[in-house]
Amino acid sequence: MTSPALQEIVALLGCPAAGHPAQYLYDGALAGAGLDWRFLTLDVPIERAGDALRGADAMGFRGCVLSGPLRAAAPSHLHAVSPTARFAGAVSLVERQPEGLVGHMTDGRGLLETLRAHCDPAGERVLLVGAGAAARAAALELSLARAAEILVCNRTAERAEELVAALAGIDGAPASVLPWGGEIAIPEQVGIVVVAVPAEAGLRFAEVRRNLVVADFALVPQPSPVVCAAQRQGACTIDGLEIHCATTAIDFQTWTGIEPDTDLLRERLDEFLNA
Repeated sequence: MTSPALQEIVALLGCPAAGHPAQYLYDGALAGAGLDWRFLTLDVPIERAGDALRGADAMGFRGCVLSGPLRAAAPSHLHAVSPTARFAGAVSLVERQPEGLVGHMTDGRGLLETLRAHCDPAGERVLLVGAGAAARAAALELSLARAAEILVCNRTAERAEELVAALAGIDGAPASVLPWGGEIAIPEQVGIVVVAVPAEAGLRFAEVRRNLVVADFALVPQPSPVVCAAQRQGACTIDGLEIHCATTAIDFQTWTGIEPDTDLLRERLDEFLNA
């Protein structure tokens, strides 16, 4: 967009879009930054993902955030994707660049930002539960942050093995598979536990030690069962709201060059989820 009379447009492309907090968060962040931009929430059927992204490109959108299965559908419809998005096999953020729309996967960076507020992942052994796009992005970021080892535990063993092989293929942190069970035993050498499966997955740990840092991606109004169990044992916990706010801040700064107020984002996310 070249005319100052036209608002910059950013959007959520969701499948489904209903119930997603993006508009509430970004409207607050845009107002706080004094930007006269417009945020739209758009519901896009998975089979129209390519049409939606081409439309966003044709209409000059500054960028989009993606949710649900659109994340995995997006890479083939973009001009380029970042190395993290390629590794994850999904796109969470679309940014307009001079050559066209470029896709990023920022969930792992959001996790890393929150972890670093509590500990240094370098040299730590990590138990990663999950092997989907968010887990893969987290594994890559943790590997780049020089984690000593990543143990991958997933209900479907084949997906865990695929992630371990992918880490080996980039000469990343040493990685191996930890079998999924009714109760997952956290190895003694592990210092960080990252959970990237839905809160309703029924995940249980045999024991949570006080000296652990436990981070859970689940975006739920109240602390997830994993976070509650870790808090009862006195472990350091990071909930999905903290991770989501850090990721939103990264996305907002990517579009605008402005660092938003993360405390404001957290307040608005709390309000949205508890409304």
